[in-house]
Amino acid sequence: MDEWAIGGFLIAIVNVVLAGGVTVHAVLWKRDSRAVISWVGLAWLAPFLGAILYLCLGINRIERRAAGLERRTSWTPDQGLPLNAQDLQEAEEFSRDHPNLIGLGKAGQKLTGLPMLPGNHIEVLIDGDQAYPAMIEAIDKAQRSVSLLSYIFDYDRVGEKFLQALTRAHARQVKIRVLIDDVGSKYSRPNMVHQLKAAGLTAESFLPTRIPRLPTYSNLRNHRKILVVDGTVGFTGGTNIREGHCLALQPTEPVQCLHFRLQGPVVSQLQTVFAIDWAFTTGENISGEGWFPEATRAGTVWARGVEHGPDEHFEKLTDLMAAALASARQSVRIVTPYFLPKAPLIQALNVTAMRGVAVEIYVPSASNIALVQWAATAQLWQILEKGCRVYCTPPPFDHTKLMIVDGVWALIGSTNWDPRSLRLNFEFNVECYDQHLAGRLNEIVDAKARSARELQLADVNGRSFFVRLRDGLARLLTPYL
Repeated sequence: MDEWAIGGFLIAIVNVVLAGGVTVHAVLWKRDSRAVISWVGLAWLAPFLGAILYLCLGINRIERRAAGLERRTSWTPDQGLPLNAQDLQEAEEFSRDHPNLIGLGKAGQKLTGLPMLPGNHIEVLIDGDQAYPAMIEAIDKAQRSVSLLSYIFDYDRVGEKFLQALTRAHARQVKIRVLIDDVGSKYSRPNMVHQLKAAGLTAESFLPTRIPRLPTYSNLRNHRKILVVDGTVGFTGGTNIREGHCLALQPTEPVQCLHFRLQGPVVSQLQTVFAIDWAFTTGENISGEGWFPEATRAGTVWARGVEHGPDEHFEKLTDLMAAALASARQSVRIVTPYFLPKAPLIQALNVTAMRGVAVEIYVPSASNIALVQWAATAQLWQILEKGCRVYCTPPPFDHTKLMIVDGVWALIGSTNWDPRSLRLNFEFNVECYDQHLAGRLNEIVDAKARSARELQLADVNGRSFFVRLRDGLARLLTPYL
């Protein structure tokens, strides 16, 4: 046997070992059978490359480290609130008027381990045009602390305004902590983390992707958007910090979105999530009255934070969405920029529609990621033929993340209906029980509906052979999107 033959034989043996290792790990640890088949097939059909991609993208290395570090935190903020007579009366009236949603509340508590908190005020902020001035105003009024977490924080006209506001707060001796996802921080140059540090502010990147850590965490991102000022005013939703979200600036790639200002006891749950992420990244535990003041009431909304991620909170949000669909009796309205739910959620949507519930799903007519739109279109027939209604909203690209059930329950936050949000990203949402808030959100969806085009089953089935083939092939990549 010559040297070339020996070399080829050894290479083949190494590939078999690598592909076999991927197979064993995927079979033992992957929960989604489609993901198992996809990764195993890639490992065997793409020698070496498949194993390398699995090493970089397919292994979740976060769970034990995150859980362990959370247990080591020294603070345990009181997220409860004693219920008064009015609270008990409201709960009794709600149980009488909406008995179908009682189980949903129990499911939320079981999944999160957090209480439903009364006494909150939640204000809807449309696009960066309303969200950014409100956020900067809150920072300018800060007296003790500012904690800011964002997936994207660009160094542009909007980012510069936030940098200036944070610098002014720092000059007033306000404690500042800023956490930006490492991948999101690279959307602009110069890097905003570097700019914040140069201004003397305390800022860090979440899960740096620089070598040698690139293969370890490159596929796990922090997609949360949280701002908390003095522990009393919070902001969350789907809006990143970048000028594309501010339509008044006439950006080249305009994006519409919803963000929310929160006051009341639920703000402590936003702060807790930030504190855990900050401790995970830096090892520093933030605590004390400056970060966690005593909870006070500010409104009438009952609310609960829903933490979600590829750690001990894995798939909790998927379960909550399924519970919401099962609880619906009249209507379900979903707004999402990316619609690629896995099979159990598709089945839940279909069963909900077949029960006679009006199920409406709003997606952008033109996605900013063509591959995702192709994959999404390839599976729309599954819900259209069962009675769900799909609406395509016109530009600018709609980045809104929203779910409303029966005009009472609403889920707001950072999560998209796609595999990345529901399996790989760290996300944060808030479930809200309040007719007035849900009514305001329904008004916003009504406005979208007036300009949207309803997609019919005939539209999906009428695509040309090559377009359907393209979309079907894109759908095979769903576990990686």
